[in-house]
Amino acid sequence: MKVKDIVEILNARVVVGQNLLESEVELAFSSDLMSDVLTVETENLMLLTGLANLQTIRTAEMSDINKIIFVRRKKVNEEMKRLAEENDMILIECDYSMFKASGILYQHGVKPVY
Repeated sequence: MKVKDIVEILNARVVVGQNLLESEVELAFSSDLMSDVLTVETENLMLLTGLANLQTIRTAEMSDINKIIFVRRKKVNEEMKRLAEENDMILIECDYSMFKASGILYQHGVKPVY
């Protein structure tokens, strides 16, 4: 599924990385625990999280994740935007809960990591 389709079905907003809207997503992982994110060894992964801080961007960078959806109406700050732009990431804000956003993506064919 293309990122632009994910943005549409989640009624979400792209904050950074509009140039990545055509990229494909096959797998997603939902977590607020960055220690769990670090254990995932999968390429082309989209992260769903409610942890909106700089550590999330740094963890994603270390894990080669360049697509992040912030759920539960969490907002991306300027420092997060700058770091994401430097690392060619797309940051998306979504009002839905992590459970609802994950369920919608699953219904539309995005697969879980495990």
